[in-house]
Amino acid sequence: MREKLRFLGMAVHAETIAVAIAEADGEVRSLGTIANREDSIRKFIRKLGTPEQLRACYEAGQQDSYCTGS
Repeated sequence: MREKLRFLGMAVHAETIAVAIAEADGEVRSLGTIANREDSIRKFIRKLGTPEQLRACYEAGQQDSYCTGS
């Protein structure tokens, strides 16, 4: 059976990241906030499933250089 995609949205702020998930069936829900630190982001994303199942986007702003490494 083929895995269904999940879509992760992130609103990046200086200290925190607000996260939400959209399921393949259209259900969208907030997952709360996480610390804006690499270890917190990696730990959170590992809980969501395999990379093949997940697509992510983030709100661009003044803090976007942290997510992109620029």
